[in-house]
Amino acid sequence: MNLFKSSNPTLNNAFSTFGYAGTQSEVMTMNGTINKTIISLLLVIVGAGYTWKMTLVSGGSAMIWTIGGAIVGLILALVTSFKKEWAPYTVPFYALAEGLFLGGISAFIAGTLSSDPGAGINNQIVIQAVSLTVGVFFVMLLLYRSRIIKPTAKFAMGLAAATGGIFFFYLISWILGMFGVNMNLLHGNGSLAIGINLAIVVIAALNLIMDFHFIEEGVAHRAPKYMEWYGAFGLMVTLIWLYIELLKLLARLASSRD
Repeated sequence: MNLFKSSNPTLNNAFSTFGYAGTQSEVMTMNGTINKTIISLLLVIVGAGYTWKMTLVSGGSAMIWTIGGAIVGLILALVTSFKKEWAPYTVPFYALAEGLFLGGISAFIAGTLSSDPGAGINNQIVIQAVSLTVGVFFVMLLLYRSRIIKPTAKFAMGLAAATGGIFFFYLISWILGMFGVNMNLLHGNGSLAIGINLAIVVIAALNLIMDFHFIEEGVAHRAPKYMEWYGAFGLMVTLIWLYIELLKLLARLASSRD
């Protein structure tokens, strides 16, 4: 019985059923997972660069690609979660789709924060969000490798509860938004909204600890080779969430200073 449950639904119990007896070239390895993660992130950058540049040329067309990327990314995420063996084929396209979404939404947020509407997009906030995401990733990896933060069963259960609560909160906000009800706790720029956003960033960062643990578990269980792509997929889900939350936090901080 697996005592650890990841708060990342894409990795939860993903590897606990494997006891694969393939050769070294047929099983999941840490280096292989790292390589797949790097490839996936490069594809995210390619997709993001496309919609970012398109925003500078044609905002309307960029919005179509942004929304399309979000929809396709969600569909591919669901397919990958239920059909893990398809991960080598679905994950690269998922990365591209999410890149299209992130490039468009980043350009939109950066554009709304420009001090001079005629000056175009202020990309400083995006650079800061990307830098912070990379920095948080390596800090959490260091904390995990040094076992300063240990992925114990209690830690996993608490993190899963907190993450579930956040997404339930977002779901309620989305439903209320359909009826014209705006939750300032999620969409405002006040001190409480900034505090909640910061707490969500911390929860997202802590999810990386469980992601690292479950990838190591997959390697230990000698999971099939295609699970390297699935491990990369799980990490991307958390990193994309972390980036979006950091971008929103920086945007709130910038707006509160104006």
